[in-house]
Amino acid sequence: MVDSQSPATHDSNVLIPVNPEIEDYMHSLLTQTDHPILAEMEEFARLRSFPIVDRLVGVFLETQARMISAKRVFEFGSGYGYSAFWFARAVGADGCVNCSDTDAMNRERAERYLSAAALWQRIEFCVDRAQDVFARTEGLFDICYNDVDKGYYPEIWLMAKHRIRPGGLYIADNVLWHGRVALKHCQDVEHGSTEAIVEHNRLIFNDPGFDTFINPIRDGVIVARKK
Repeated sequence: MVDSQSPATHDSNVLIPVNPEIEDYMHSLLTQTDHPILAEMEEFARLRSFPIVDRLVGVFLETQARMISAKRVFEFGSGYGYSAFWFARAVGADGCVNCSDTDAMNRERAERYLSAAALWQRIEFCVDRAQDVFARTEGLFDICYNDVDKGYYPEIWLMAKHRIRPGGLYIADNVLWHGRVALKHCQDVEHGSTEAIVEHNRLIFNDPGFDTFINPIRDGVIVARKK
């Protein structure tokens, strides 16, 4: 899972999609999401400057999964299991979240955290490139979730779109890239990343087989429903 932490508001190369005070208010409403393991995972991210989707997006992911009664999820880029925590809660005891990450230590952390949350039995975690894990994993998915290095976003979309069941969802994080997608001139944090995200978003919105929307919270989350 690779992205950037929230940027400073004085950075001329970024835009803040949602006013931070609005996001603070939204956070204040999440009184029913407290969990000791979740707090521990968030503290690890804070101390290590490890990019995670944050609780607002986590609740959004879980809600989307519950709305379509998702039982099978594939994550392109799982980090140490923060987004998987939310998906695993949604899929239930008979569901499965297929996770992928190139760092074996992230798998160990995910197992430790999600076992403590009684969710690990719902996880299949492979240490390898997400694209390679996906190619080895058969069948259709209710949700394909994309949070890999941003330069691979168009490639992931083109792989995933054919493996989502009708009525299922493609979801990707960081699709506003701190507003860089809307700026004509900006300094990219990763060479080609903004261009790749712009192309990714264009491909999805122009695909007649999907209904698509961007939720602008945090750094923008795209949701595309397969017709």
